[in-house]
Amino acid sequence: MGETKKAEAEATEGLVVDVEGNSAYLSGVLDSNLVQQLSDMVRKNPNVTDLVLVDIPGSIDQQATMEGARLIRRLGLNTHIATTGYVLSGGVDLFLGGVQRSIGAGAGVGVHAWSDGTRFKATNVNVADPIHATYVNFYLEMGVPERFYWFSLDAAPADRVYFLSPEEVYDFQLATE
Repeated sequence: MGETKKAEAEATEGLVVDVEGNSAYLSGVLDSNLVQQLSDMVRKNPNVTDLVLVDIPGSIDQQATMEGARLIRRLGLNTHIATTGYVLSGGVDLFLGGVQRSIGAGAGVGVHAWSDGTRFKATNVNVADPIHATYVNFYLEMGVPERFYWFSLDAAPADRVYFLSPEEVYDFQLATE
């Protein structure tokens, strides 16, 4: 299968989970099935302690992504971004669910302003709108400072991605190790 066809298949398949030993390797887009997929994986593989995020280009269901991160935290699982792997947008939010969070050498962590795919975008919403509190509270719950949310909105528009430097990852407390 050519790279383009493979990428298209992965984009439509949603999340793919491969378990090896005590690690589960995750690739693909996060969707409304995320919590069920994670629950099923843990039930079938109770030995899993680490989720390795290989390539997560984002989420098409932000609510499910936040719920998935909260589930990861409740289950006491760790998250790791694979060496030369990447997490973008909602993938970053899923990564933050880990009790211990680490990032492999050469891995990418990309953020941007959110959008629901229509004209409803973070940049069009009044800063006092309660939607912002949903995100801010989520980051605080994950042990990440509120300023990370506001930074991500300014870092890049919804149709672009800003990759954080190692210093920014450290400054925003995204990794715990």
